Amino acid sequence: MTQAKLYVVTGGAGFIGSNLVDALVRRGDRVRVLDDLSTGRRENLAGQPAVEVVVGDLRDPATLSRALAGATGVFHQAALRSVPRSVDDPRSSNDVNVNGTLGLLLACRDAGVRRVVYASSSSVYGDDPNLPQVETQATRPISPYAVSKLAAEYYCQVFARLYGVETVSLRYFNVFGPRQNPESKYSAVIPRFLQLALDGEPLEVHGDGEQSRDFTFIDNVVQANLLAMTVPGVAGEVFNVACGSRHSLLAIAGAIGDFLGRAPARHHVEARAGDVRHTLADIAKAERLLGYRPLVDFKEGMRRTCAYFVERFRSGGQAVHGSA
Repeated sequence: MTQAKLYVVTGGAGFIGSNLVDALVRRGDRVRVLDDLSTGRRENLAGQPAVEVVVGDLRDPATLSRALAGATGVFHQAALRSVPRSVDDPRSSNDVNVNGTLGLLLACRDAGVRRVVYASSSSVYGDDPNLPQVETQATRPISPYAVSKLAAEYYCQVFARLYGVETVSLRYFNVFGPRQNPESKYSAVIPRFLQLALDGEPLEVHGDGEQSRDFTFIDNVVQANLLAMTVPGVAGEVFNVACGSRHSLLAIAGAIGDFLGRAPARHHVEARAGDVRHTLADIAKAERLLGYRPLVDFKEGMRRTCAYFVERFRSGGQAVHGSA
């Protein structure tokens, strides 16, 4: 009997990574997680006792060598996420996101890993007013985080060209869903809004609240990763991963109010440095080359996310455990 393929998920104890781990286990793959647990949590992997967890730093060669032994492919989710975090501390964002990715690619080359699927970001487009954003348009990053994600994309493309490591970069557009952490100061807006609403606190809205994003439910991102690992002929490519629709922060507040049956109060504060005004993805390339189709639309994703947070809040006194 042929042994199942082994996939490594860096950052696999985090929000996106742990959801990806669940999907890999469901389809019968062997999974090894590499995570330093700085933002990821073991609780996110509690339902997967067969998953091996290597606790260590992505930038440590010995740790990488141990984590990659026997691996067919790597889903590279580990990063220091958040635009505001990178504005506060650009050096650490560069060190983890750029140097960490370069070290991983070198280790994958040396270990004979066939393919690396890299988690990039829509932030690489910057504040370009031309919508929707398509992979062929110029990238104009306006935050250290965006610069770091774009630099790592370029390393991925170079490794596909020079060293034969098949790499695929996925530009995520504002991922949300179960296990996202509402408690960090750098939390994404949807879990943060939900936590505040459940606590009876006003929602902290940066700017006028009309800024909009192509919010993408976690199941869509997991699907894109699985396709990107297996579809032939896409080495070195970059793909948008989104739904192809956009919603404002005020619309998010409204959706939460609809679910809870009461409109939460809002408190407007200054806009955040490094934030773009609008994002909207053209997903035609992913549809054409990967066979990607959004499985869950914004409305259904919000319903599932609200239900998850409410249940966690009621059962444990806090909404969620996870990684930003």
